[in-house]
Amino acid sequence: MIIENRRGVVALALLAAFMAFVDGTIVNLTLAQLGAHLQASRPELEWVLNAYTLSFAAVMLGAGALTDTLGAKRAFVGGLLVFTASSAVCAVAGSMLVLNLARLAQGAGAALLLPSALVLATASASDERLRHRLVGWWATAAGLGMAAGPLLGGALVWVADWRAVFAVNVVIGIPAIVWSISSIPATPRRDRHLDLAGMGTATVLIGGLVFALIEAPDRGWGSPAVLASVGLAGAGAIGFILAERSAPAPLLPVGVYADRGFVRTTAQGALFNFAFYGLLFAMGLMLQQGRGLSALASGLLFLPLTGLIAVGTLCAAPCAQRFGRRAVLGIGQAALSLTFLAVAWASTVPALWPLVLTLVPAGFSAGLLAPTMISQTIAAVEPPLHGAASAAFNTARQVGAAIGVATFGPLLGTTHDLRNGFIACVIVSAAATAVTLALTLLAGPTRAVKVLAD
Repeated sequence: MIIENRRGVVALALLAAFMAFVDGTIVNLTLAQLGAHLQASRPELEWVLNAYTLSFAAVMLGAGALTDTLGAKRAFVGGLLVFTASSAVCAVAGSMLVLNLARLAQGAGAALLLPSALVLATASASDERLRHRLVGWWATAAGLGMAAGPLLGGALVWVADWRAVFAVNVVIGIPAIVWSISSIPATPRRDRHLDLAGMGTATVLIGGLVFALIEAPDRGWGSPAVLASVGLAGAGAIGFILAERSAPAPLLPVGVYADRGFVRTTAQGALFNFAFYGLLFAMGLMLQQGRGLSALASGLLFLPLTGLIAVGTLCAAPCAQRFGRRAVLGIGQAALSLTFLAVAWASTVPALWPLVLTLVPAGFSAGLLAPTMISQTIAAVEPPLHGAASAAFNTARQVGAAIGVATFGPLLGTTHDLRNGFIACVIVSAAATAVTLALTLLAGPTRAVKVLAD
């Protein structure tokens, strides 16, 4: 009975990781239908992706502390309740405003799910070797969720419509809530200070910045709303610095950002997501609105990209052990940058097979890079800072993804010129990836920094 219960808890944790990451990419192939059904503008479609990403990033910074304070079981069940309820609102939304507000709540629920799921998955591990294996399974489930999103989204839109993409979370979430309440054992809570000021100011900073980037192309940089959002972002940045300096338990301890290697790798993670998630957004619209493909056909065309991500993820650790993380990063970044240029060329050809072929190495290279960057980030700090470093790195990646979508939206252009706009987007992705390669080549050997006193 104990073994079966442990397996059930691990299964729930893996399911939660899959759901949280699949919802970051599953909506890419609903955008064309959403635009038609809800008369959505391009900025409103960008918010369908970025509302989720922004709240995910903002809550992720303090999610570890929230898990400790609430207890892993309470945090997990609470996150699952928020995620499922907000998914239900998304499924019945009658306007883009309601949909995007629900997506904000959905992202917050997903951010609360992730660290609590990892704690629950590893709590029952009897030794360190099993714990590392469970962490690997959890990371693989998350990677598979990100990779499966476009194909699942395309299939659900083809079978039903865009509402099914959100309704499926409710169908899975309700039994998962019942199962988690009945099967997960109670977990202790720790007396840990919550840096609410840091979380709040970080949210204002990230939200203000991305709002300005999304809305400025339509409203103009001189519009009151955009100027106000820029001012909020500036105030949020100042407030965050002041809050972190005075907080007893800051979201980002000094030791996390005191090492140049950590800062460099975090910047690489942000640039990687900028290029990759921006490309997913642009490619979904280009295939459906530019080439007139169905959602299912578009989802199948994503498969060489997203499917090879899973393969690359599985190969990342063995390659890093044999050749070293820096070599894997350099080779992967060089290959991805060149492959993006090949994708730009392939998109000019009327036939689809060149595009399919170029997406294969792009997916494999991206799969190699993501887990290797995570490992490089953790290696830059000592064990007491692993949790904070992981949260900071994942937050930077989510912010990079949001900025990528905000940038690629106007760059993609109008429906009548999507092919040229897509080429421009892919070239920008190649340039961003080339910057990550330059950062790798400039990097010195990794060393773990010590915990600095507050």
